[in-house]
Amino acid sequence: MVVDVSEKKAPESTGADSRYFGRLAEGVFEIPVCDSCSRWHFFPRVCCPFCGSEALHWAAPSGRGTVYSTTVVRRPDGGDYTVCLIDLQEGPRMMSRVVDMPPDAVRIGLPVQARIDTMQEGPLLVFVAEGGAA
Repeated sequence: MVVDVSEKKAPESTGADSRYFGRLAEGVFEIPVCDSCSRWHFFPRVCCPFCGSEALHWAAPSGRGTVYSTTVVRRPDGGDYTVCLIDLQEGPRMMSRVVDMPPDAVRIGLPVQARIDTMQEGPLLVFVAEGGAA
């Protein structure tokens, strides 16, 4: 059987991820918090990954975090960038980028602050060194 994928489109976001990206587009960083166990989680889901409860609400975290892990993606054109795991102050760990500093200067343990950047593809949550430290 041959399937023509040229006409297929990526599925549209629905549910929790749609809410997350929709709020980013409005300039607001929010993630789910469980009403049953009080834990924050990321990536957004429709039920708590810790206790299974569906009783969730959305709230804005502080945006403060710490670099847990980092790597540099090298590009032939010199547009290198980081891919980092960030531990948010509220508990969740998320993948993002640290910007506005040389990629090789990003270190494990670096305190960072979230920022929403507007990219051609849409909003992107990135992090900057807290206090502008490089």
